[in-house]
Amino acid sequence: MYTKFNWLAALAAVIALAGCAGQKTATAKPDTNKTESAEADKVLYERALNDLKHNRFDTARLSFQTLINTYPDSEYLAKAKLSIADSYFKEGGATGLTQAVAQYQDFITFFPFLDEAAYAQMQVGMAHYRRMEKADRDRTEALEAEAAFQAFMQKYPQTELAPKAEQRLREVQEVLAEGDYRIASFYYLRRIDKAAAPRLLDLVARYPLYSDADHANWMLGSIYERNKRNDMASTYYARLVREYPMSPLAAQAKAKLVKFGAPVPDADPTAMARMQREQQTPRDRPGFLKRPGELLKSGPDVSAAARVGMPNLTPQAEDVTDTLSPGGGAGLSVVAAGANGGGNSSSGSSGSGTGAYIQSVSPGATDPPAAASGTATNSGATGANDPPAAGSSAQDQAGQTGQGGQAGSTADAGQNANGNPDASSQTSPTSTPGSNQGESSSKKKKNKKQAKLQSQ
Repeated sequence: MYTKFNWLAALAAVIALAGCAGQKTATAKPDTNKTESAEADKVLYERALNDLKHNRFDTARLSFQTLINTYPDSEYLAKAKLSIADSYFKEGGATGLTQAVAQYQDFITFFPFLDEAAYAQMQVGMAHYRRMEKADRDRTEALEAEAAFQAFMQKYPQTELAPKAEQRLREVQEVLAEGDYRIASFYYLRRIDKAAAPRLLDLVARYPLYSDADHANWMLGSIYERNKRNDMASTYYARLVREYPMSPLAAQAKAKLVKFGAPVPDADPTAMARMQREQQTPRDRPGFLKRPGELLKSGPDVSAAARVGMPNLTPQAEDVTDTLSPGGGAGLSVVAAGANGGGNSSSGSSGSGTGAYIQSVSPGATDPPAAASGTATNSGATGANDPPAAGSSAQDQAGQTGQGGQAGSTADAGQNANGNPDASSQTSPTSTPGSNQGESSSKKKKNKKQAKLQSQ
């Protein structure tokens, strides 16, 4: 009896232990599945990063996109979207960089408050920077790069990428200023001052850190000097002395100011310190053996760009220099920036020479005022390209083209093509262009009728 009881107790104990073991196995299995499910997005992300590291761009982008579509609440969602943009940037080429810009901009739109948004904005500028052409070629990418770096400096000035973006902006603006300077020099050497002066005015006002900004101010002073505008020439000679005191042209500019009797300003301490730091900053200039390679390079040479000083942060769209000064009639206006690059001064129509003059015509103005319709005299000869005078009748305007091939029939107040008074208009003051047109039309009708009768 006792042996049977022990056997039953041992059997019960075995059954109890088996039940506990089964319960432990059942509870541990769901925890493992849950852990594997939670780490699936991480595994997919790390696999895509490995593909990106080994330049398998298409495979990496496919994995990143799968993560975004499959795990919309994953903590790796923003990183995957940024990595897609990085893959296009790393792939390079015109298509790759264009796609990279679009992806980086999408990231900034969807995640504007993440720390990586500053990096994305920086990469937008760098994508345009890599596609930037030389100074004498298309400047579209340079303008886009300038706008991107300016946006970075305005949005993220305190980030660790700010010094790099600031230097890249100085280099981009060096390229843009160099392009304007070359065009202005072309016109300046040929004394086409109307084309050279506006470009130089915009250059010295917008890009004061340009490596040849002192030469641009000297050229502006020379343009106004040879057009007998010594007051305006003194403005730019004085700016050269004040803002570029270490320039080799500073001594000549002082001599010009003394010649004109204008005050010679002192050198700006800030400008002096900046130029001294520029001279002390080491630069990587291409050597003799590297110059053949530079000729084959599609990108610009930015070795002369400034290393010190704050670049211009005003976008192009907001910094439009108005070279056409508003006027109350036709005239010639001198367009010039003030001492600080902001003011414009103008004179009347008595300007002489071929200086920086631009004709300004206000909308609706007449050039010149004409007499009332129906009269037959104008005070002077009218050019072939002048607009029709206000107050003249429709018959006067139509008479300028001639009717029926008759060269003698003009309606410009009794003047011939050379601007001299017509003899017929002096001898018969009562004759008007309308009557001449009526006579010619009646003659045509009579000739047509006679032709029909002869044919019959």
